[in-house]
Amino acid sequence: MKKLTLALLTLIHTSTAMTATQDPNLWLEDIDSEKSLAWVRAQNATSEKALTQNPAFKTIEADLLAILDSDDKIPYVVKRGDYYYNYWQDKDHPRGIWRRTTWDEYQKAEPKWDTLIDLDALNKSENATWVWHGADCLRPDYRHSLISLSRGGADADETREYDLETREFIKDGFYRPEAKGSMGWIDKDHVFVQTDFGAGSMTASGYPREARLWQRGTSLADAKTVYRGEENDMLITAAHDDTPGYHRDFVSRVIDFYHNELYEHAPDGTLHKVDVPDTADKGVYRDWLNITLREDWTLNGKTYPSGSYLVANYADWQAGKREPTALFTPDAHTSLAGVTWTKNYLILNKLEDVKTRLVVLDPAKNWAEKPLEGVPANSTASVAAVDPDENDDLWLTANDYTLPTTLYHTRVGGTPTALKSLPAFYDASDITVAQHFAKSDDGTEVPYFIVHHKNLPLDGKNPTLLYGYGGFEISLTPGYAAGVGKAWLNRRTQDGRGGVYVVANIRGGGEYGPRWHQAALKEHRHKAYEDFAAVARDLTQRGIADPAHLGIQGGSNGGLLMGNMLTQYPERFGAIVIQVPLLDMQRYNKLLAGASWMAEYGDPDNPAEWAYLEKYSPYHQFDAAKTYPPVLFTTSTRDDRVHPGHARKMMAKMQAAGKNALYYENIEGGHGGAADNKQRAYMSALAYTFLWEQLAK
Repeated sequence: MKKLTLALLTLIHTSTAMTATQDPNLWLEDIDSEKSLAWVRAQNATSEKALTQNPAFKTIEADLLAILDSDDKIPYVVKRGDYYYNYWQDKDHPRGIWRRTTWDEYQKAEPKWDTLIDLDALNKSENATWVWHGADCLRPDYRHSLISLSRGGADADETREYDLETREFIKDGFYRPEAKGSMGWIDKDHVFVQTDFGAGSMTASGYPREARLWQRGTSLADAKTVYRGEENDMLITAAHDDTPGYHRDFVSRVIDFYHNELYEHAPDGTLHKVDVPDTADKGVYRDWLNITLREDWTLNGKTYPSGSYLVANYADWQAGKREPTALFTPDAHTSLAGVTWTKNYLILNKLEDVKTRLVVLDPAKNWAEKPLEGVPANSTASVAAVDPDENDDLWLTANDYTLPTTLYHTRVGGTPTALKSLPAFYDASDITVAQHFAKSDDGTEVPYFIVHHKNLPLDGKNPTLLYGYGGFEISLTPGYAAGVGKAWLNRRTQDGRGGVYVVANIRGGGEYGPRWHQAALKEHRHKAYEDFAAVARDLTQRGIADPAHLGIQGGSNGGLLMGNMLTQYPERFGAIVIQVPLLDMQRYNKLLAGASWMAEYGDPDNPAEWAYLEKYSPYHQFDAAKTYPPVLFTTSTRDDRVHPGHARKMMAKMQAAGKNALYYENIEGGHGGAADNKQRAYMSALAYTFLWEQLAK
């Protein structure tokens, strides 16, 4: 990534906000400068000395690494032709291997795998730090594949063409140089490509502005432009639908996270817009146009509420016959978590007060609905189609906070067969799960899940970890978290107490559909923070944890949440872990992918919007005179989504004020913060050690 200069970083602002010249920490935004990296190394050394010398650190790290490297993990697969493909990491393959097997083998306890690409060997031969970003195999023979590799785990990656018969990258094959973007098959001699083509080809958010059609044997620069978006769009992509009998090309113009346009790209090169509100999510599967509404929509005199899922015959729709059928309509307690098509059926994954329910709809019988058979009771379940072009087979996954994940193979109308299960990585025999509701400041009931040992003493002295996110319509549903169980729930204080784990389903997320998300957008963002603070208050009132024993953790948008808990509610918490965070909301839109999030937060260059943004910008709300709980910041140098400058500058500000704060920045890892299992275990062990030291007193 090109270094950022102070000239490029200078911000001119006439409001009461902090200007660039007033920010003494602006130099820390220069990601790779020697001065910045020297500061990072010094902070890392201090944090490592403080945390890794704790006798428990090595145990936690080893336990987490054993889970991550375990051969007992479920090898999830995708079917391509006659083979089932899997990407796998363990202690012998820290960067991973791409491999495949047959159906007969996959059903065995220990399948025989055929390794196609060994990323560790590739890194050694190329003296590189590649991280796997996926493979796109070309049907019908699946011999040719487009392999995406990221340097150090960044969002930016490169794509190479690979021959599965020769087991080699194809010399002079399709190749997309390193950049944010993508490439996908049309046929053997044509691909759609979105990448950095030079000046003016990327959006202000740092993503491709152009989709091009590239023919084999020609230069990438000569690829034909299919669609060019606006500079302030978020992203432009083109993709080929290779469903047999339905071959079509589509162009997606992503204006921002919550507005998009879809066009069919005809063989003659013309574009035909799919006339659906740009606030709706839309897609085409076989004969069906699928529409998920984010706002109420009145059509033909009928109003469909936000959160509804509609289908219509695609050919009829494009011909002007607009007659959708509503297959799901939300209420106060339900939302739609996802849909899955098989050859003959549609499966809806509904959330009912954040608990899943899978139902099957039959389009041949006027969308008659029935429950999916054999789903384990009281579990969080999800499905994926095995091969929707061929049959109605499904992968069914079921788990919860204490139930290890099991992968089933099933068929619509059939009985699930358990194929693979996680072992019990931690002792849950004394663990129970409950759902409670906390009342937020405006009276809204906010659900949260609490996982704890039975017969929990209600005296407020239990070391408790509260987690949250609350953004981008992302739902936090119950799931088996082996690391949390081993490193937190199963730990004991000197008086024998185990850890308590809590997940808050605050507004801004998608637990109750678009309405739950939109309730905390932009100027309403404070609602998410009030919700989280209400859950913390409820935990204290219930006697679970007083502030001295209540810690919190969150990353990315959840890092912004943590920053606001720090600056707005410091008295409610005993420790805070802030991971890959947004914190400077005045400059976030000028840093890396930040401009793409203005639909979520607002535009700080608009004085009216900065007026509310400033109120939840932790970097600006920090008060050196206040007392704050201990904080650990973690981030990644190679995160090209959320700029590490957010965490760096906040740490520098706290450090200058003499606050109790630690900082650790991983040199690799991208937005996830780690590039392999060893790094993941290390980063997690730092967080758990820090939290336990502060809360288990």
